[in-house]
Amino acid sequence: MSIFIGLRMKAGTNNFLRTLGPGILFASTCIGVSHLVQSTRAGADYGFALIWAIVLANLFKYPFFEFASRYTNATGISILDGYFNKSKWILVGYGLVTLLTMFIVTAAVTSVTAGLLSNLVYVEGWTTDTWVLVILIICSLLLVFGKYSTLDSLLKIIGSVLVISTIAAFTSAVISGPVPQSPDFVPKDTYSTTGIIFLIALMGWMPTAVDMSAWTSLWTEARIKQTRYHPKLKETLLDFNIGYLVSAFLAFLFLGLGALVIFGSGTEMSNNSTAFAGQLINMYTDSIGQWSKIVISIAAFSTMFSTSIAVMDGYSRGMARVTKLLFKKTSKSASNSVAVWTTILTVGTYLVSTQFVNALKSLVDLATIVSFMIAPFAGLVNYIVIHSAEISKEYRPPGWLRNLAIAGMIFLGIFTVYYIYLLATG
Repeated sequence: MSIFIGLRMKAGTNNFLRTLGPGILFASTCIGVSHLVQSTRAGADYGFALIWAIVLANLFKYPFFEFASRYTNATGISILDGYFNKSKWILVGYGLVTLLTMFIVTAAVTSVTAGLLSNLVYVEGWTTDTWVLVILIICSLLLVFGKYSTLDSLLKIIGSVLVISTIAAFTSAVISGPVPQSPDFVPKDTYSTTGIIFLIALMGWMPTAVDMSAWTSLWTEARIKQTRYHPKLKETLLDFNIGYLVSAFLAFLFLGLGALVIFGSGTEMSNNSTAFAGQLINMYTDSIGQWSKIVISIAAFSTMFSTSIAVMDGYSRGMARVTKLLFKKTSKSASNSVAVWTTILTVGTYLVSTQFVNALKSLVDLATIVSFMIAPFAGLVNYIVIHSAEISKEYRPPGWLRNLAIAGMIFLGIFTVYYIYLLATG
C-alpha cells in the first residue's frame, strides 16, 4: 500500500512539474514596471497610504486572469480563439486595442530595463536609446529562435534571485526602521487630482493589464503542446495561483521598501530611467548593505529583462494568433507571423522609447492609465467567453468567482468613469 501511495505521489508531482510554467511567465510579466517602478513610487511618495489600492486591484482583477487559464484547460485552445468563436468583432477589438497599446507598454518596460543595464554596465558614449535597442534585439532573437521552451526555462532561473533579494531587503528595512524624515518634508495629498491620477496608474498594471490575460491562455496552450500533457483543471489553476500570489506578495514588499527607505527623506524618484535605476539599487543597498550592490543590480536587471522578454512574447504571440484567426492563416504562416510581429514590435517600441528618454514616469503613467481604462471591457469579454456554450458545467467558474468578477467590473468601471471626469473637468 505504501509503495502504491508513493507512486501516486510521484506521478502527481511529475504531472504538476509538466504543468508548471505559465504561472511563472505571468509573474515575470507582473514583477516589472508595476512592481519595481509603480509600487516603489507608491511607497516613496505616499508611504503605506496606497496599500489598499494594491489589495483591491489584485483582488478584483483576479477572476479575469483565472478565466483565461480556465478556458484553455477546458478547451485546449487559447481564449483568443474563444473571442473569435463568440464574435469576430470581439477579436477585431482586441487586436485594435493591442495595436494602440503594445508599443507604449513595451517601451515603458524596456526603458526601465535599459536604465538598469546602463547602471550595471558602463559603455562610454552609449545612451539609454542605445541600450533599449540592444535589449530589443536580444529579446527578439531569443524569441524568434528560442521559442517557448527557451522562454520558459530562462524565466524559471531568473525569478528566484530577485524574490530572495527583495525579501532580504524588506526584512532589513523593517529591522532598521523607517528612514528619518527631512525637516521640510510635506507628504503628498493622496486624494488630490495628482494623487488620484497616480492611483489609477498604479492600479492599471497591478498586477498587470487585464487585456494581457490572453497571454496566460496562450502560454498555457503552448505548455500543453510542449509537454504533450493536458493537465487537470486543478493543476492548471494551481500553477496560475502560485504565480499570482507571488506577484501580489512582491508588490507589497516593493511598496514597503519605498515607504521605509525613501518616504519622508525628501528624495524624489527620478524621471530619467538610468537615474531611477540607480535610486532603485540604492534602496536595496541602503537596507542590506553596500556589499549587495552587484548582486541586487544583476537581480533587478535580470527581472526586468525577463519582463521585457515576456511582454514581447505576449504581444507577438497574441497578434500572430489574431491575424491567424481573422485571415485564416495556416500553422506554418502563423509561425512566421510571430517573427513578423516581433520585428514590428521591436521597431515600433524603439521609435516610441526615443520620445520619452527623460520622461520615464510620464511614459509609465501613460501606459498604465490606458491599460486601466480598457480593463472593464477586457474583463467583461473574459466573463462572457468563460460562460460560452462550449464550456461544460464542470469547467465553469464557481458562484463566488462569478460574483467577484461582477464586483471587479463595477470597481474598474467606476474608477475609469471618474478618471474620464477628471480629464473632462481639467
